[in-house]
Amino acid sequence: MSSCLAVIPARWSSSRFPGKPLELIAGKPLVQHVWERCRECSRLDDIVIATDDVRIRDAALAFGADARMTRPDHPSGTDRIAEVAALYPSHDRIINVQGDEPLVSPALIDRLALTLHEQPDLPMVTAANPIEDEFLLDDPNVVKTVLTLAGDALYFSRSRIPFPRTRDVPGLRTLRHKGIYGYRRDFLLRFVAWPPGILEQTESLEQLRALENGARIRVLLTDDDAPGVDTPEQARIVAQLINAA
Repeated sequence: MSSCLAVIPARWSSSRFPGKPLELIAGKPLVQHVWERCRECSRLDDIVIATDDVRIRDAALAFGADARMTRPDHPSGTDRIAEVAALYPSHDRIINVQGDEPLVSPALIDRLALTLHEQPDLPMVTAANPIEDEFLLDDPNVVKTVLTLAGDALYFSRSRIPFPRTRDVPGLRTLRHKGIYGYRRDFLLRFVAWPPGILEQTESLEQLRALENGARIRVLLTDDDAPGVDTPEQARIVAQLINAA
């Protein structure tokens, strides 16, 4: 039977925001908001928080979450997720829900899970939304993607893609990649065993490892542009949004 596991990676160390997962936002730890969003989903069979720090584990257990300690030396959140996925062999679909997105859409999470369920030959799925703010087009912290006509990723970049040689291209839009992923479990375990390629190292985008190895990534289009939390300032902005809802 097909079943789906959501893994929320939450590490303590952060160059810009140490201890971010436990930052109180509207009275709750950041990671608790993410977990509660996942609990609103209808397509998830289990939810687990994957962390490298006992403080995060203990906080997660205190608010009722399942939490797993992982190795402290993982190079990425994907490796942390793969370690946890290996402990759940009965789940053939794994959703990576970023631990710093407290406003993540439960409906979008469900769409990723359902897409993997309905397309068993699809190894990986993610999401993107149109960029409406011109200021973001040349921001290297905003990852862009371009797609095939079938909706699969052609490339991801920190640069503006496609580059508009002319502004008069009907239907031209730039898509912002959202950092949420769904994987077929066996593909995820293969993915983390591959060495980083030239494109991944150049752009510092690990999803390019999948493309470099010929894997297909379906990109679901969404209007959801909920912000994540990378800095204390962004945490305050998100708190205001939550309190105003």
